[in-house]
Amino acid sequence: MKKFLWLILYGVLSTSALLLFGLFWVTKNLWAVLYGGFLTVALLVWGGVFLYYFQRKLTLFTDSLCRTLDDMMDSTARPEMDYEAETLLARISHRLERLYHVMQKSRDTIAKEKADLQSLLSDISHQTKTPIANLKMINETMLTRPISEEQRKEFLESTGSQLDKLDFLIQAMVKTSRLESGVITLEKKDALVEETLVKAVNGILAPMEKKNIELTVDCPEGLTISHDSRWTSEALFNLLDNAVKYTLAGGSIHVSVQNWEMYLKIDVTDTGRGIPEREQAAIFKRFYREEAVHDVDGIGIGLYLVREIITMQGGYIMVTSDVGRGSTFSVFLPRE
Repeated sequence: MKKFLWLILYGVLSTSALLLFGLFWVTKNLWAVLYGGFLTVALLVWGGVFLYYFQRKLTLFTDSLCRTLDDMMDSTARPEMDYEAETLLARISHRLERLYHVMQKSRDTIAKEKADLQSLLSDISHQTKTPIANLKMINETMLTRPISEEQRKEFLESTGSQLDKLDFLIQAMVKTSRLESGVITLEKKDALVEETLVKAVNGILAPMEKKNIELTVDCPEGLTISHDSRWTSEALFNLLDNAVKYTLAGGSIHVSVQNWEMYLKIDVTDTGRGIPEREQAAIFKRFYREEAVHDVDGIGIGLYLVREIITMQGGYIMVTSDVGRGSTFSVFLPRE
């Protein structure tokens, strides 16, 4: 920059000298040459002031630009900007700040995805530890100890139970991870609500009959809304499956559908053990289970999956419950 300024100075001096010489050659008037020289000096002084000011501003801008770039590379620092300035250099700075925010958002997204992945791997490790340990113990017992045919049958049944638990866990984890990562996207389209309910109910008929639980469904015929029928039926199946698990033999489950102005409300009500109020905010967390229900088969991912499916469609879920009297899970799906 300094070389450029010196080049401008030499050019102005050379041009002025030639012009003054030409003026003297034409007019032969020394005073005209002196006035021209005075004017040239004044112009050089003001030009020098301008160039000095410009160089100073440019230096300040480059220093600020370097600091901004350093701040952008350091994710813990935010670049400082002068929001009152209206200069071209300030506009460039504002663009750099926008770039910083984009980069910061990308960093936050990557950090969140990394934390979610670590949490997922930790959850998988924790959840698979017990069934794998049980399978190893049963296998070692069958290989190293003499057992009767009756004991062998019991061990094989226990092995089958543990394998079913692992299979259910893996399938649930695959569904959850695909939804969270965006591999699977929900496609909303007009579909009959009763057909979605039928798909969900078909999955719980066998365990429901085994426990002699009565099921009643109240759904208007021909009701159609825009929703992903497959995944919504998966969410409703999880609610119904939980209702069957936590309802004692001889109890009842009631499903009701109400067509509101902005939302479709689906209630799943059971006569089970109920959920304490202090636990109701935590039951939708991944792998969360109450201490009181550890005797019931489950891994604590069903309600988490329900919430993900419903919220991805723009809806939400609520729970009301009384200990010893049952629970009602209310799903709200937007009508449009």
